[in-house]
Amino acid sequence: MPEKAATSIEFFDAQFRSQAREQALQLNPFEARTLPYLHGDVLDFGCGMGNLAFAAAARGCRVTALDGSPAAVEHVRARAAAESAAVTADIADLRNYPLSRSYDGIVAIGLLMFFDCPTAFKVLADLQDHVRPGGCAVVNVLVKGTTYLDMFEPERHCLFEPTELEERFRGWHIECSEISEFDAPAGTRKRFSTVIARKPH
Repeated sequence: MPEKAATSIEFFDAQFRSQAREQALQLNPFEARTLPYLHGDVLDFGCGMGNLAFAAAARGCRVTALDGSPAAVEHVRARAAAESAAVTADIADLRNYPLSRSYDGIVAIGLLMFFDCPTAFKVLADLQDHVRPGGCAVVNVLVKGTTYLDMFEPERHCLFEPTELEERFRGWHIECSEISEFDAPAGTRKRFSTVIARKPH
């Protein structure tokens, strides 16, 4: 894994270890919005603590959960074993992960903005390629207008243009496309774009 990539992974690894102790297992608003669109084989690309993965598994999905954080993957594996859930988890360098098969649903929530833009666009295109016809992709990123930048490495992040995600799903059926804003520390703001799109048959 590239040396610079470790900085953000170490940050989230510590955060995930804290969350595991605190049992922060509730779906966030983006995950809750996503859940009804998932069925069959699902890839949670950047799964974090696996909250969405387990919620999808409870609805009958078979979920592959990938993350760069050892703490997150350790937590997901332990929970999957304890609950006999249809969730498998692996550590992966998501900037350069070779997908070997297609899925009925692929989710990347709050991930791609932590890559440089060329990498983010390349990964997005690869995820799109691995959604089965009729399946859904769910992507959520921070966009320009975001003023809270403390979690980013200066030279390794990508704030998308507000309409860019939807434009990159041209030709798909857009189930949902929205911009949402949230307060962040020190009077700053986080501005997100979320797109849920169904791949044409």
